[in-house]
Amino acid sequence: MTSIPQTDGLDRSHLPHACGVYLMRDGAGTILYIGKAKDLAARVAQYFDASRHPLKNAVLMPLVRRIDYIPCASEREALLLEQRLIRARQPFFNVLWKDDKSYPYIKITLREDFPRIMLTRRKVPDGGAYFGPYPKVAPVKALLRDLWRRKYFPLRPCRWSFGVDQPLSERKINACLYYHTRECPAPCAGRISPTDYRRIAERAVLFFKGDYRRLKKDLELEMRRASARLDFEGAARCRDNLQGMEQLAERVRMTRVDPEEIDKPLASSRAVEELQRALGLDRPPFHIECFDVSHFQGRAHVAAMSCFRGAEPFKDHYRRFKIRTVSGIDDFAALFEVVGRRYRRLAAEGELPDLVLIDGGLGQLHAAIRALRQTGVRIPIASLAKRLEAVYTPEAREPLILPRSSEALKLLQRLRDEAHRFGVTYHRLLRRKGLLITS
Repeated sequence: MTSIPQTDGLDRSHLPHACGVYLMRDGAGTILYIGKAKDLAARVAQYFDASRHPLKNAVLMPLVRRIDYIPCASEREALLLEQRLIRARQPFFNVLWKDDKSYPYIKITLREDFPRIMLTRRKVPDGGAYFGPYPKVAPVKALLRDLWRRKYFPLRPCRWSFGVDQPLSERKINACLYYHTRECPAPCAGRISPTDYRRIAERAVLFFKGDYRRLKKDLELEMRRASARLDFEGAARCRDNLQGMEQLAERVRMTRVDPEEIDKPLASSRAVEELQRALGLDRPPFHIECFDVSHFQGRAHVAAMSCFRGAEPFKDHYRRFKIRTVSGIDDFAALFEVVGRRYRRLAAEGELPDLVLIDGGLGQLHAAIRALRQTGVRIPIASLAKRLEAVYTPEAREPLILPRSSEALKLLQRLRDEAHRFGVTYHRLLRRKGLLITS
């Protein structure tokens, strides 16, 4: 077994357990290798395991001095970004090991009179409908087989080339097993009209564009029924098909990525790394939630929460709160209420953030700390005071003053400003609706 030399000075603790693309650099900052991962921290850790690709790791890892990452919304998005970055940057070790391999697409041959569904690793402008690429081909293949067996869209499985004006020979038709078992609609033999067959192909296109709801319900119901009658093999097949559908349904943000634009998401990942060091956190604050409390002319407190993942806004997790238990202007009590409400709920049913940020000074921070203690959850917490932009933490006696140029400070400011903006928007909405109640 080949041992892997130590990579002195290489810190990978900033990598989150999140989906994305990682870039390995040498001491001069040159990109040596680009890869994708469903879990960045776990994937990179494999490079330090001598039992995995020992020769590759033995050559690559001694040269690596920095690992950057770009978070992605899904594994498919990471796959596409990885491909684009490899083409743009041509890292030496990707080219050497030919890791820029293509991933499979689902293709519907719409230019044919009687279209087929197939898997292909080449996307060409031939008039076909392409879907993908997909990082895991096995569940996609299994799902396609099951959909065909269920006759969800029973397109012909054969490889013969024929059409309306070029009929298939009778000898080939009679030799076809699918024709005799009636598993195929047999357009070659005229069992189905070209118009009806085309409708099946168009229904398949709609399905792969994202119309999965009906089939998903059917599969979930069948899985429950199979489990109830102890048909565990059938239940497992339904489960695998649901997993294949999840891969088909992954959302992918398609954006142009120029080589010079790569530095922006990398700067975001470095801001998370810098913030981890500044606050002395055990793991990178990939997921941060920030609270801001405000009122309008002394009336009706409201609160807002912004959420960043990978140093970028994650608006699906933004929240706004009406203050229920506080009379008058008492920001400390209002913070105590909303922080407690948020993390009592998350402790029971959700994913806790890596860091909680409070807009304010020591008083606001202590109110939020009391709320967290009451809920029983343990989350790193800090506050950002507008005066001098000082950062307060529970452990430090003195506030932390970060340089104005600090990427970590800029990240905290963006979180604070987003929470404030979201809260002001909520105020305006309530005022328009006439729902503000005098304290």
